[in-house]
Amino acid sequence: MKFEKEFNTLKYIIKKSNKILLFAHSRPDSDTIGSNLALYYYLKEIGKDATVACFDQMPEYLKMFAYYDLKNPAEIDLQSFDSVIAMDSVERGFEKVRDKFLENQVIVLVDHHPDIKENGDLNIMDASYSSVSEIIFDFFQFHNLKISSQIATLLLMGILGDTGNLQHSNTTPKVMNAVAKLLNRGASVAKISKMIFSNNRFSTLKLWGRALEKAKINPENKMISTVITKKDLEECQASYDDTAEIASILNTVPETNFSLVLSERDGGIIKGSLRSEKYKGVDVSEVAHQFGGGGHKLASGFEIKGRIVEDKEGWKII
Repeated sequence: MKFEKEFNTLKYIIKKSNKILLFAHSRPDSDTIGSNLALYYYLKEIGKDATVACFDQMPEYLKMFAYYDLKNPAEIDLQSFDSVIAMDSVERGFEKVRDKFLENQVIVLVDHHPDIKENGDLNIMDASYSSVSEIIFDFFQFHNLKISSQIATLLLMGILGDTGNLQHSNTTPKVMNAVAKLLNRGASVAKISKMIFSNNRFSTLKLWGRALEKAKINPENKMISTVITKKDLEECQASYDDTAEIASILNTVPETNFSLVLSERDGGIIKGSLRSEKYKGVDVSEVAHQFGGGGHKLASGFEIKGRIVEDKEGWKII
């Protein structure tokens, strides 16, 4: 198994720490929530004082499985913890507080994204993993730790979220083996899939319709793209969470190579989301890198300054 040395070190850090801070990335998704809360409940079971921090609150669609009042890092004493474990997209929020910790606080970074520049005292990172939840599952397996039905559900939630309900190309035989073991411990693929992938609000569907109506295909590079403005969000009574699946939906259109969704965010930021499939032969992380972003070959993103302006000829960024 990978990370034998690192998993032993992590177990030792946990053993020696009484107070542990877990850190989820901004705009949390099922993987960062699933992995953090799975470890949180394990830590509580062994008597540790654990807290999960995040700059944003948990999305509504995850609360049925994983309700927890995420703590805002600005409202807690960051230097009061013995160790800090940041999991998933550690450069989406954790980098804002990285310099606030003391030298004697142990920093652990766990991630499955490539091109991570942050470093901790212990780094458990590998882009071949489908998700951080899969890494945490391996940690539990390596140490023969008890996986309750609650922990199994959280880990499976994270794996399903980052594999597109086991439909993306990162769904490996190893992933399927992990899924089988989590099912044996009480998790339910059907229940999680329904809540994450089939439980769409009317506002979500309205926003998807707006995005699909604006979609265009570039005949030269076969990119299918669309835009979502803040006005779209307001008129559809939708939230940023409702934009999450649009790039994946566009990526299902035949004879396209990759999808791009540009969505306006607060603070004059435009978020770009890119998706592709292995058989299409496009590395969307190369596109993201051109705009200062990054991610996986088949799922990447970036953020740029600007706003989206629409006119009779279409839309542009200024």
